[in-house]
Amino acid sequence: MNARYSFLIIIFWTFGLLILGRLFYWQVVKADELQEQASRQQSTWLEIPSPRGEILAQDGYPLVTNEDRYLLYVNPRQLASKSTVIDQIANWLSASDSARLELSRSLQTDLLWYVIAHQVSFSEKTALQKLDIPGLGFEPEPGRVYPEGSSSAHITGFVGKNESGSFLGYFGLEGYYDRELSGHPGRFYQEHDAFNRPILIGSQFRQSPRPGHSLMTSIDRTVQFTISQALSEGISRYQAEGGTITVMDPKTGLISGMVAHPGYDPSTYNDFTQDLYKNPVISDSYEPGSIFKVLVMASALDAKVVKADTICSICTGPVIIGDAAIRSWNDKYYPNSTARDIILHSDNVGMVFVSRLLGKSRTLDYIRRFGIGSKTGIDLQEEDVTPMRPNDKWYEIDWATTSFGQGIAVTPMQMVRAVGAIANGGKLVTPRVVTKIQGDDINKIIPLDPPANIISPESAALITQMMVNGVNNGEVRYYKPKGYLIAGKTGTAQIPISGHYDPDKVIASFIGFAPADNPKFVMLVTLNNPKPSPWGSTTAAPLWMSVAKKLFAYYKIPSSIHN
Repeated sequence: MNARYSFLIIIFWTFGLLILGRLFYWQVVKADELQEQASRQQSTWLEIPSPRGEILAQDGYPLVTNEDRYLLYVNPRQLASKSTVIDQIANWLSASDSARLELSRSLQTDLLWYVIAHQVSFSEKTALQKLDIPGLGFEPEPGRVYPEGSSSAHITGFVGKNESGSFLGYFGLEGYYDRELSGHPGRFYQEHDAFNRPILIGSQFRQSPRPGHSLMTSIDRTVQFTISQALSEGISRYQAEGGTITVMDPKTGLISGMVAHPGYDPSTYNDFTQDLYKNPVISDSYEPGSIFKVLVMASALDAKVVKADTICSICTGPVIIGDAAIRSWNDKYYPNSTARDIILHSDNVGMVFVSRLLGKSRTLDYIRRFGIGSKTGIDLQEEDVTPMRPNDKWYEIDWATTSFGQGIAVTPMQMVRAVGAIANGGKLVTPRVVTKIQGDDINKIIPLDPPANIISPESAALITQMMVNGVNNGEVRYYKPKGYLIAGKTGTAQIPISGHYDPDKVIASFIGFAPADNPKFVMLVTLNNPKPSPWGSTTAAPLWMSVAKKLFAYYKIPSSIHN
């Protein structure tokens, strides 16, 4: 009997200790985790989007702003006649039968909050409020507005939704600065039971969203409007398939204007094909053609292997490299040309002569110094560049054609930055759009990155003089505004397709800066496949000069009788 009693005591103690141990495990060791699971099962969090920050032009006018839009929700428990309300709301939404059924099912629950629609306009909100439906409610929701429309779309980007349904910036500034612009969303919290019914005495509260920070940019609306209008007119006049214009302050790297056509409207981006979203100024590589010659010539001047009056010893005719013949663009040759003449005549053979004096290793080194093959670092999302091959992968024909801008890929932004280094005395700057981040809790000026000295001021001055001579005495002299000192270079590049160049398609371009002795701006114009003439000198150059004339007037730059 005593043995049985002792055995029972041991069993009871054993089970008691096991129960106590289990309770200790649940209530102490796993307490936080179980409490979190219980909270998830007993409560619902609903996110309230935060107003995004604005994107402002240089003068404070919004390039991107918000308007009053609303999230439409309903408290099903407060509805008097659910079937009538379902019809009213479904008709307003133009809902399909399946959507109407889903709405009907949702409104039959005891939820305190059910989201019906996003991005309801103020006028729609007013119309719905006139229906006087009990339980219908609205929460402010960011509604993105783009006053400049498609003209600034490639700069601003747009706001869409990610896979989880949250608002997210894509492309341009919206994408690059999404974290700053988006702010912190608010939340609505309610407790419910195991059957998802609200607990009337349970906890409920609303946490207000915090708005995002605004961006002050360097974009000058007058410049942006000018180049956007000019590009549209130029594409129409020259029957081009598209084009770009980029304007930058060469001393600071601040972008004054940037436009690309064809474009899209960021307010209705879903109506456009996705290939239009990327900004070709920063993401589309192309072979630049003759505008690249100024970089190679500047490199040779800096390395002191040529002077302005160095005589070309091979400029009597085509250069044969292997089984390829390098010819001039018009099959005209200028024996005893100087380095200055090579730029004036845009002589391909002369550039091969210059690159041979410079040598392959130094040529490629200088090209990389000018930022070719590397991202510019501009603060716009989706910058993409073509990296340069290692030096041992460059053959004689590659090295030769690169001297006149074929066989090497650049983006328009890379070229603007590189020629900007010539304009400011040999300093390579980092292009930038945003100058300040501001909000209730921040007022931060974005510092400019320190420039890199890539060529000497003397070399920059020499190539500038050659570029000025090319404008004053070359084919573009007929379009040049009188009285202004302009340094520039034309370019016409064939488009490579499937291992060969398309004989019928080109990219015509003109790049330059002015006034050449104290540059206010560096600008690149590109036109894709202009029809009346493929040459940059008769398409892109006139367009560049017409824009420059307007910029001279806008910046109040006086002309000089000596030019």
